[in-house]
Amino acid sequence: MGRRLSGLPRRQRLVGLWLLLSGVSLFGGAVFALWLDSLLQPQGLARWVLWLGCFSGGGTIFLVGLLLERQLFTPLRHLQVQLARLVANPDAREDYPPEGWLRGLGPDLVRIRDAWRADRNRLATAHAEGARSAARIRQELETLLQVLDTPLLLCDHHRRLLLFNQAAESLFEGHPGLGLGKRLDALLPVSSLQDALGQLPDDGTPREILVPCDERWLCAILRRVPGSNGETLLTLTDTTAAWTSEMGARVELVDTLPLLRRHSASLTSAADALTSLRPDGEASELRRRLETVIEEESLALGRDIERMGALIEDMQRQGERLVPLWSNDLWDALNERHAGEGRGVVPIGMPAWLKGDATALLVLLGSLLERLAEHTGGGDIEGEICLGNKRVYLDLVWRGRPLGERQLADWSRTPLEALPLAPRVGDVLRQHDSDAWSLADPDGQHARLRLPLPATERVGAPRPRTPPRPEFHDFGIADLPPPDAELAGRSLRALEIVAFDTETTGLELRRGDRVISIGACRVVNARLLASDNFDIRIDPGRPIPPASTAIHGLTDRDVAGAPPLHVALPRFRDYIGEAVILAHNAAFDLLAIQPPGAGVTFEMPVLDTLLLSRALDEGLDGHDLDTLAERYGLVIPPGARHTALGDARVTAELWLALLPRLEARGFDTLEQVLALQAAAFDREDASA
Repeated sequence: MGRRLSGLPRRQRLVGLWLLLSGVSLFGGAVFALWLDSLLQPQGLARWVLWLGCFSGGGTIFLVGLLLERQLFTPLRHLQVQLARLVANPDAREDYPPEGWLRGLGPDLVRIRDAWRADRNRLATAHAEGARSAARIRQELETLLQVLDTPLLLCDHHRRLLLFNQAAESLFEGHPGLGLGKRLDALLPVSSLQDALGQLPDDGTPREILVPCDERWLCAILRRVPGSNGETLLTLTDTTAAWTSEMGARVELVDTLPLLRRHSASLTSAADALTSLRPDGEASELRRRLETVIEEESLALGRDIERMGALIEDMQRQGERLVPLWSNDLWDALNERHAGEGRGVVPIGMPAWLKGDATALLVLLGSLLERLAEHTGGGDIEGEICLGNKRVYLDLVWRGRPLGERQLADWSRTPLEALPLAPRVGDVLRQHDSDAWSLADPDGQHARLRLPLPATERVGAPRPRTPPRPEFHDFGIADLPPPDAELAGRSLRALEIVAFDTETTGLELRRGDRVISIGACRVVNARLLASDNFDIRIDPGRPIPPASTAIHGLTDRDVAGAPPLHVALPRFRDYIGEAVILAHNAAFDLLAIQPPGAGVTFEMPVLDTLLLSRALDEGLDGHDLDTLAERYGLVIPPGARHTALGDARVTAELWLALLPRLEARGFDTLEQVLALQAAAFDREDASA
């Protein structure tokens, strides 16, 4: 929500001056006519001529002004709007053809517009082959980035991110440091990584380094891209599980081995001494001591063996191949694998997460389906996931009797030839710390085979894969000025911009109204990143008036449980990073996010699309967001207006529409645009 700036537009002042002059002239003519009429006392036609002559000045001013407004000033304003649209978008619609005294410019304007579009078409045709090839390469790259499971990051020699894939997005989910154009230091602020980046050889030889990230350890392999301008490719692997296994169960296993050897040596020595004793009195006492030693060492050996077994089971459960699996994905893969054999599983019940080696489980279940087909005579097999205490039960259900112990024992010894080294079924079960047993259902008609598998803490269905999107890479970022270059002298297209908007409980921020929503999106390399956004609701600590709800649609229930402003602001500041911020009537929104005692300051440069529009088009009425969106042909999705994120996106698109108009007038740098904006602010005496 924003406030209108005070002061009348220039056109309204001009109209007011015209009406004032006309009124003064008519009033003066009337007074003069009354004086002459009383002085001369004309009669008949002479009196009419006197009065008409006295009113002629005011009438002429009024009629000439009306004629100029209709035949010149209004057509000029319409022409200004149409030219502004053409500069922002050469394909803009033509709502205002030249009229009035400018009607003769119509053919010339059409010719200029058609020539402009023809030049664009010729350029597009000239680059068609290259564009087609680039589009094909780009599509292949985006598809590869989408399906590749290894997290990838590509940064330029200034360590700004040029590319990342969906796996990296999942790895750093919710991290404010991930985004095109952002510094790698904000994502992985590790001095050893920065040192390694500075010492990479140019021939592409990899360097490996272990990097801490929150509570995880990442193995980063760094390669300088050969023949590039210092770009570096990072491939990341989450080695937390492997490191935990190495430093946890395996270390304890190594520590347990000397204990077992000591117990074994003690037992061997005691047994040898016991067999060499002669049956006399002293030997009986020694025998008793040796038997005590053997008993104690045997108990200790048993305990350590049990401990070793538990450690081995932990290692199996912590194995790198045991990953979270969604049961529906497992059933789908199994059915697809055996589609040509007429065997499959019908999933029933609620899906759930489990932990396992997907490849080994698919081969194991395929072997089991073959056995069950022989046992059931080819009946339908159902698959069900049941949640147990710290375990997940994978059940295969069929109509008939359970499998016997001998059948299960024979099956557990079956080698799985499709797996490396052909492990037996029992080996794969042990890898999952599992076993298999068969039981009858309470209905007496069905039986099931149950495999207990490790559980995982994940809940809820997996998120659907998003289609390939262009926000994963932008190699043009490498051509931008260095991050430490003077910001004031940076070109407008090289700016990293965060457009934001707020929704509040009302417009009286100095009298207690509070923020209830902040939305923001990012513009990098003069390109709006549609999926890089910030959207958060805030508990204002006070009721939302119905009048405000009627505008933005947010109620007290919508913000119940949301974080307060002092919690949300640091997150928003982290999202902004080193960017310039942009808003429509920024004075209001800046005041909204900087109440007294907020504890977070926003000292970066601020661009205001309202002031910039006023500076570019002083003579035009209407610089509110709705009018400007209509003027520049910006499409606002249904329901997006008067939402913080929706208005932030419209503001970002408005900035991109104003950008070519600013450049056409010679405003190329941030410093120049800020000066233009400041002058507009002073002229309109803006306040918040």
